Amino acid sequence: MVSRRAMRAPEMLRWLAAAAALVALLAAAPAAGFYLPGVAPTDFGKGDSLPVKVNKLTSVKTQLPYAYYSLPFCKPETIVDSAENLGEVLRGDRIENSPYVFQMREPKMCQIVCKLTVGEKEAKELKEKIEDEYRVNMILDNLPLVVSVLRQDKNIAYQGGYHVGVKGQYTGSKEEKYFIHNHLSFVVKYHKDDDSELSRIVGFEVKPYSIKHQLDDKWDDVNTRLSTCDPHANKLVTSSDSPQEVEAGKEIIFTYDVRFEESDIKWASRWDTYLLMTDDQIHWFSIVNSLMIVLFLSGMVAMIMLRTLYRDISRYNQLETQEEAQEETGWKLVHGDVFRPPTNSDLLCVYVGTGVQFFGMLLVTMIFAVLGFLSPSNRGGLMTAMLLVWVLMGLLAGYASSRLYKMFKGSEWKRITMRTAFLFPGIAFVIFFILNALIWGEKSSGAVPFTTMFALVLLWFGISVPLVFVGSYLGFKKPALEPPVKTNKIPRQIPEQAWYMNPIFTILIGGILPFGAVFIELFFILTSIWLHQFYYIFGFLFLVFVILIITCAEITVVLCYFQLCSEDYMWWWRSYLTSGSSALYLFLYAAFYFFTKLQITKLVSGILYFGYMLLASLAFFVLTGTIGFCACFWFTRLIYSSVKID
Repeated sequence: MVSRRAMRAPEMLRWLAAAAALVALLAAAPAAGFYLPGVAPTDFGKGDSLPVKVNKLTSVKTQLPYAYYSLPFCKPETIVDSAENLGEVLRGDRIENSPYVFQMREPKMCQIVCKLTVGEKEAKELKEKIEDEYRVNMILDNLPLVVSVLRQDKNIAYQGGYHVGVKGQYTGSKEEKYFIHNHLSFVVKYHKDDDSELSRIVGFEVKPYSIKHQLDDKWDDVNTRLSTCDPHANKLVTSSDSPQEVEAGKEIIFTYDVRFEESDIKWASRWDTYLLMTDDQIHWFSIVNSLMIVLFLSGMVAMIMLRTLYRDISRYNQLETQEEAQEETGWKLVHGDVFRPPTNSDLLCVYVGTGVQFFGMLLVTMIFAVLGFLSPSNRGGLMTAMLLVWVLMGLLAGYASSRLYKMFKGSEWKRITMRTAFLFPGIAFVIFFILNALIWGEKSSGAVPFTTMFALVLLWFGISVPLVFVGSYLGFKKPALEPPVKTNKIPRQIPEQAWYMNPIFTILIGGILPFGAVFIELFFILTSIWLHQFYYIFGFLFLVFVILIITCAEITVVLCYFQLCSEDYMWWWRSYLTSGSSALYLFLYAAFYFFTKLQITKLVSGILYFGYMLLASLAFFVLTGTIGFCACFWFTRLIYSSVKID
């Protein structure tokens, strides 16, 4: 007869395998833009229709996206929303059709889109958006629109989207005026197939102009001709010398040109232009330099630890006489108290469980990203994958928290499960809801609709919470982890500690090295989020993640060893807080970044920034704290099981 315990291990493996399979399916669901084997690009013949889609208006000054049609732009007969995945909705993407429709490899000049008369309210909104430097984002064949900019080193860089308009002054006047970009000169780059007439789109660029159009004759919806832009008279828009001012009651005529350029860039490499938006060499050098320093420090720490510990264990095991045993000092002296459950042990179990959940989520998501499943062509894919993997990792959260809880002789596993399932997600949801209400008040498209909010709550209560319960049940059924040494009934007194072993001092010192391992990569991540640039060095990010794990583990183990040598056995919470304190430095760095790199002026935008960075710092605290705690837990069990205790 097979024992029930023997059956549980395969069951657990089956659960994990099923979860991994589900994650793979869910992450691949919105994967229309992935460059995976078997996914074919779109081929266009000459004259095929190329519909341009419009996305949100974005600004690095306000961080509040708005829908394209919230401004007085030309509209198609019927506005059709594109299907958006969960990540796109949370990012504030609102993808819709537009009146701009090209024909493949058929250039057009001075095409009139529409004529609009701007009212008082529309003029005010346009001026506000121009003041806040809003950019218009468009998409053609899943490629975002870019504007080429000449850098100081004479190389060309690309920026996503074009500005709604510009501020300027007429010659001889000091009064600031607002001018709208009403003429767009598009360039569509294509790669032609050698064997057929089919082509693939590999680039989508624009040069915006502001021009006050003049009519040749009366306005006619069919055959209107402009004196300012007429291909028949060889008069094209090449500058903004006579710009279109934004003023209430004035008419604005929107026009565009489109040219097609053959390119050597292959379809598979078309995203390289977007991903090489910054100067790589300096960044790569600084990251590698940082990693080398951290690796060198880690190697030194590991070498010292191994040599010192080996000497300690050898010395303790050679103590033979009772008198020598009584005179022993150092970490062996506190063996009867080192595994005494800490104060607020329930809360520690919850934090460790949540940290394991975060660790699992980041590991799985990064593996998918490194393998190319989450390319930037799949807008919102990364956020969708992270949310779904987080929900599924509730299984590991419940398992880890209940295993630790049982070791602390806890009996109410359902209570600890509820706290694990609701503490961190509850805090995150409250912060997110408050920030969303602020965005809603600004009428921004970044506000998450109530239907999406309901979907998030459904993911939490319908999948995450039950999985935490399943994990807790499996963890609590397992036999309790037995400490390698017995705990005394009466706790020993902790001697007075030296100033440098003060808990606050050691905790603050412990967070510096883990933060140092990630802060350069953190600069790129913050830039991609808040300055709307693409981030795609996932391979390197994975390496930094590994370095972070090693650094957190080693610094915590070293400080824990010094603490035990000082006969202070209260290491449980301190080990968690030591590496977790790196989150404090992360938040301080985020504040430094805000005041030095960002141009945010609105109060709501500032609250949004610090709200989201507080959430990110809290998540980083739980992650790094759990890594440090697990390393210290393994270390203490290892050293106390290596010495003979009478």
